[in-house]
Amino acid sequence: MAEIILALDVDSADAGRRLLDRMPDLRWVKVGSVLMTREGAPFLLELRARGLELFLDLKWHDIPNTVAGAVAAAASLGVSMATVHTLGGAAMLSAAQTAAGSVGLVGVTVLTSHDASGYAAATGRTEVGLAGEVARLAAVAAAAGLRGVVCSPAEVDVVRPALADGAWVVVPGIRRAADAAGDQVRIGTPREAAARGATHLVVGRPILNAPNPAAVLAEFTAEAGAA
Repeated sequence: MAEIILALDVDSADAGRRLLDRMPDLRWVKVGSVLMTREGAPFLLELRARGLELFLDLKWHDIPNTVAGAVAAAASLGVSMATVHTLGGAAMLSAAQTAAGSVGLVGVTVLTSHDASGYAAATGRTEVGLAGEVARLAAVAAAAGLRGVVCSPAEVDVVRPALADGAWVVVPGIRRAADAAGDQVRIGTPREAAARGATHLVVGRPILNAPNPAAVLAEFTAEAGAA
């Protein structure tokens, strides 16, 4: 069964607290760059004090020493999972993993907002096969010893051969069949992603915008568990 991670994409700690108070069964929460920039480390410690597993999604991509320092800081805050960009290269990924301690590092492959033409343009190529690119980057992450990777629902099958048994496959872009895609391009349902071997499913707006977030979380959890 894949774990559901709530993307806590709210504009303040108070908004986050109000939402979390309505979701007593939540186990994992993701904090991204907007909320982290506004609220900082004290809010992360508060989330940990609630007993939540914390996914810090800052997608570090910098020189090896800087990324290693950031990862070590995350470990000191009790972060369970954090992201680094696989495009940072082998030296950066290895330095990050050396500093990780108890943090499960997952390497971002190709963002779910990219289609093939957009990714090709961003990397200075005329065309690219996204599946092949995701597989290549997953292999780089595995060689550096990372805990797993982040990929779209469409590429779970692609990354699995590159990863060790028990590796994490973290999948954003998760929507129920009736949910709007928003700015995500490569999306999938909880059942599809879990059946393919995803271990963690990241869900934001379908839960955040729901009148009853706890009920929608339960729907996603049940569908992921039925795969």
